[in-house]
This record gives sequence, C-alpha cells and structure tokens, in this order.
Amino acid sequence: MKCSKCGKKAVFHRKYEGSYLCENHFVKSIEEKVRKTIRKGKMIERGDRIAFALSGGKDSSAVLYLMNKIFSREKDLEFFAISIDEGIPGYRKESLEIAKKLCRKLGIEHHVFSFREELGKDLSKKIKGRKRDSWEGTACTYCGLARRWLLNRKARELKATKIAFGMNLDDEIQGIMMDYIRGDLARLSRMGGESIVKNDLFVPRIKPFREIPEKEIGLYAIMLGLEVHESECPYLEGPRFRVRDFLNDLETESPGTKFSILKTFERLLPSVREIVKDENVKVVKCEKCGEPSSQKVCKTCELWRK
Repeated sequence: MKCSKCGKKAVFHRKYEGSYLCENHFVKSIEEKVRKTIRKGKMIERGDRIAFALSGGKDSSAVLYLMNKIFSREKDLEFFAISIDEGIPGYRKESLEIAKKLCRKLGIEHHVFSFREELGKDLSKKIKGRKRDSWEGTACTYCGLARRWLLNRKARELKATKIAFGMNLDDEIQGIMMDYIRGDLARLSRMGGESIVKNDLFVPRIKPFREIPEKEIGLYAIMLGLEVHESECPYLEGPRFRVRDFLNDLETESPGTKFSILKTFERLLPSVREIVKDENVKVVKCEKCGEPSSQKVCKTCELWRK
C-alpha cells in the first residue's frame, strides 16, 4: 500500500482513521499529535523545570526523547530524569542502564532512587509471603503506590514544577475502566490530562502521550532507533491486565474504540467532578513520612512501613 500523504511505500495502517503512512509521515503524525496535546492541556509553561519519570521502557524513553526534541532550544525550560529501582531481580538493572545511556546521549540530568534506600526494602522482599486479595494484595499495588510516592517526593526535593509520565492512550483508558469497575468516582475525577489537586506538596503531573496508542509509541521508538527495555515485568498481575486484554479485543473488532472511550470520558468528566466536589477530603501531611495524604497515615506508609 501507498502512503495516504505522499504516495510512497506505507509502513503502517492506522485503521481507526483509515490512513496508510510512510515512515516519515508516521513519525511526523506522532510528533504533531503530541504538540497538539501539550498545547490543548497547557502542559508546558515558561520557567518550568520538568522531571521525567524514566524507566528505560519505550513509553518513558520516547516521551523524554520527543519532549527534548521539541523544546531543546527553549532557554527558559529545564528537563531532568528520575528513575526508580524497585528491586526486581533480573529486570530493573538492565532498564536502568538503558535509561542512563539515553540521558547521557541527550545531555539530561539523571537521578536514580531505590525502594531499599527510601522505604527499607526491595519490592521482591516486600511482597514475599504477603496476604493477597483482588485489589490491594497485588505486586502492582505495592509497586505503584511506592513509585508515585517516591517520584513525587524526589521531584519536589529537586525543585521540579511538573512530572512528565509516558502514560499512553491504553494506560489512560485502562485506568478509567478500572475506576469504573471499582466505583471510585473520586479517583476517576482525577483522571484527566491535568492535575486538579492543588497542594504545594504535590508536583503536578503531565501526560503528553495520553492520546497516542501504545502500539504506535513502540513503532515510533523503533523508527527512531531508540534503545529501550522490552522485557515485561515478572510481577505483573491483577485485574488491570484482564481489562487490558478486553480493551485490545474490542479495538481489534472495532478500530477507534479506545479513542471513543477517552473522548466520552472527557465529556463526562466535568459532571463527575461536580458530583464529587463536596466529597473531596482535605489533604494533610502523613504522620509518618510527611507526604501529602487524605488520611493521617498515607497508603504507602500503611502498606510499606508495617
């Protein structure tokens, strides 16, 4: 097939919009869509010092590369990267090396912090012999809570004005569906493209890839020749991944389903926020760690400091 833009040989069929793209126009389309997402969400402001949550995987590596490409000539912006070593044997060491290489290549300041140093244990030791249930006992729950806690803490200490994540369209709609399933309207109200919790202890988060499908980010990284960590985490578990497979099946049967879910959610979001506005819990400092929390002891300390 030929590229719908220029007539050259196509390398990608974008089924949800019915187009065929050559390598050049595919790369351009990704970069233009990200620029549009950034403008629409007003994600970048003059004077920003942005921390990138960098794992070495395709999403976080690609978002750092692309943001650096777009804004490298801006003198009033600073970028740096934070990587978290959870302590996952046979997995994290390789990805951290890839993250370090990318930062050296781009000339980006890079910081690495570990669960062991900050929370006293590696993830592998923390989850050994744990009591499991369908929601809070999974390795992903322990890891996700601690990663967000540590990223926010270190980004704030390093004077970041925002944290950039590589979360893609698939991540976004999986999160939306999980909150629907849980019936967690408060969490659902925070699922938009911008941070709505206003507190000096919280570093606002931005997601430049939230409208880019995971598959396309992978192809973008390949076309750019980015070295990325491709192994899947050995601790992946929990209902989220059944939701992922379900959504992928729907997308295969009806291309564009994922975008429809996101767009419908964005139309409903103001109403969701209106419903929960009177239920918003006051943000306080955790009695154990001093980080922001909706309760006396934050969830990270509750699970990790037993």
